[in-house]
Parts: sequence; structure tokens; C-alpha cells
Amino acid sequence: MALSLHHHLLLLILPFLLLSSTTSASHHHHHHHHDHHDHHLKSLHFSLYQHETINQTGFFIVNGVTGPGISQTTTPFGTIFAFHDPMTLTPNTTGKVVAICQGTSITTSLDGLESISIAKITLNLKNRKGSISIAGVTHNIKPADHPVVGGTGDFLFVQGYVTSSPVDLVGITVTYKIEFHLYWPPYATSYKSSS
Repeated sequence: MALSLHHHLLLLILPFLLLSSTTSASHHHHHHHHDHHDHHLKSLHFSLYQHETINQTGFFIVNGVTGPGISQTTTPFGTIFAFHDPMTLTPNTTGKVVAICQGTSITTSLDGLESISIAKITLNLKNRKGSISIAGVTHNIKPADHPVVGGTGDFLFVQGYVTSSPVDLVGITVTYKIEFHLYWPPYATSYKSSS
């Protein structure tokens, strides 16, 4: 008897469950479709040049244990390097400083060419001020992409990546071109306008 009653209740409730899940799914689909057309991804693309001078803006904290010696392009495995580098609009080191890149890197490849890098780039541009935090693997002689992991100020909620490419590796000051590919999700725009 209890089994039969349970069976009848299930038959009565099942249509309501199906109806509510169908309604919910179709509403969700419609809502998602609506968002897709109403919001455009805000983006910003630009380049700066990072200038690193050994023992002035970049310092070896720990010397590595194995692999090639220290040169303009290599450091021994395990080397810890800290930097506080100026960034300019042009490759010229005497250009106007519009950003500071500060962070650290640890040599993680045995050939001495790759490092895990973590950096905060503080930007003071004409229309935007704030910082971008990045993390990733830097290759000393090839372009490398670093994911953006966060931001502050005008770069709050920013996503995207930064590409670092060597420009000049000769002398005590090395120069890298840093290309910014930044994107703000739709909720970031509504947050900024409501605050």
C-alpha cells in the first residue's frame, strides 16, 4: 500500500518538477542570450618599454646552484632576482616614465633562459591610473605571455595578458617591449558606474 501511494505521489509531482525545470532552463537561456547582445567587452591595447639596469633597478638576491653563469640572457637554476624598473612610451631609456614594474623572478629552467615571474605594474597614463598584477614564465630571449591576475584603480577587475619581448640585451641596461592586452568583463563596467 505504501509503495503504491508513493508511486501515485511521484506521478502527481513529476509533471510539476519537469515544468519548473523546463521553465527555469528556458528563462536562464533567454537571460544569457540577452546578456550576450547587450554587453560589449571593453578592452585596451598598448605597449610600453621596460628598462632594467643591473645593480640599479634589478638585483640578484640569491645566486643559483647549477647551469650557465650569469650573463645578459642566462642565470643559474634557482637564481632569485628582484626588480623595480621604469617603463617608458619609447625604447629610449631617457623617455618619460609612465609606469613602474616591480617584482621578482626565479630561474626555473636548467638552461638558465626561463624564470617564473611575478610583477606589479603601476601605471600612470593620461586617462588611467592603477596597477596590474601579472604572473607567468618569462623567456629571456623570446616573447612570452603573462596572464593578468588582477588590478587596482582604473584596472579593477581587469583580465587579459601581457607579452614581454626582448628589444635590447646588450650592455648593463636591457630593454623589453611590454604589450598589454586588457579586457574588462561586463560586470566591471557596471561596478565602476555604480561606485
